[in-house]
Amino acid sequence: MDDVADGNAVQDRRDSRGDDRGRTSPATFLRQVVAELRKVVWPTQQQLITYFFVVLVFVIAVMAIVTLLDLAFGKLVFEVFTGSNTQ
Repeated sequence: MDDVADGNAVQDRRDSRGDDRGRTSPATFLRQVVAELRKVVWPTQQQLITYFFVVLVFVIAVMAIVTLLDLAFGKLVFEVFTGSNTQ
């Protein structure tokens, strides 16, 4: 019961999580970053061109859908608030 009163229980939990490890030096961090980047499988130029055009077509298609919806809803709102002028 004395351990809880003097704060040792909190210290023990911190030790079990591994928070008492030292910080990584900037040089070690950079070495680790370079090592991870070497593991990356980079796309070829042909894959990059293909992905570019796929994304471009998708973005243009979504822009067209949003534009058509905007025009339709705009026309609908205009008709609702101005009313029909045919008499």
